[in-house]
Amino acid sequence: MLAAMTRIENHSLAGRVALVTGANTGIGRVTARELALRGAQVFIACRCAQRAQPVLDEIRALRADAQVQALHLDLGDLDSVRACAAGFLARELPLHLLVNNAGVAGARGLTASGFELAFGVNHMGHFLLTQLLLERLRASAPARVVTVASRAHYRATGIDWSAVRRRTRALTGLPEYSVSKLANVLFSAELARRLAGSGVTSYALHPGVVASDIWRAVPWPLNALMKLRMISTEEGAATTLHCAASPAVAGESGLYYDRCAVKQPSRVAQDAALAAELWRRSEEWAG
Repeated sequence: MLAAMTRIENHSLAGRVALVTGANTGIGRVTARELALRGAQVFIACRCAQRAQPVLDEIRALRADAQVQALHLDLGDLDSVRACAAGFLARELPLHLLVNNAGVAGARGLTASGFELAFGVNHMGHFLLTQLLLERLRASAPARVVTVASRAHYRATGIDWSAVRRRTRALTGLPEYSVSKLANVLFSAELARRLAGSGVTSYALHPGVVASDIWRAVPWPLNALMKLRMISTEEGAATTLHCAASPAVAGESGLYYDRCAVKQPSRVAQDAALAAELWRRSEEWAG
């Protein structure tokens, strides 16, 4: 059993409401399942309702009284993000846990809202979703926002503000992916600063190099060869679950985690001025 699951297995999440992006596959799927099995009401936010249905069926087969529903969400389209948030808020439920899990890696292009693909999906979509749900999170405190970043952020030396507004330039898309993951870590830390004393805590994490659908844009056979050295989605969900549900981290906020332990992020990721500027620009771009 996953180490993080072991830590929280006797910790009931009954009465708690969670929203997990990209939970139709990979570590998001495992995260949603484990939260639901511990009694949380879980909303799975993803682009395709058909792909979410097997996850709902799996969870209900494991726990007959599980409360799980799907929401449509395309993180690359900020109008879709707004519609998803509005759909959740209309249910007039509390929100105790937001897991910003979905992402793309090794992909190239431009989002529907005009951002470099990785930056637009991995950062901008989640930034806006969190902003739109922030008051509900505050009203539901204690609450947590967990953002799945990556150790790839160590490779980013900064953020080129013009580059994130144009199509992916690198053939692999991986330099842009690293920038998007740096943005995740900066965002999580800045969120913690802004929410200090509110009862809402913020966590960023590296899940491990996971053999999941995040690498779907990497062409075969490179895709298959890469996955030979990666960990499983079950192992990859451990740190997410630790940050999402472990009582041990309830008093922590703004930190970065790897293998269920606090780890120092890159020097650039600790730049509070850069984090504040990212927040300001993201707010402006999200309208």
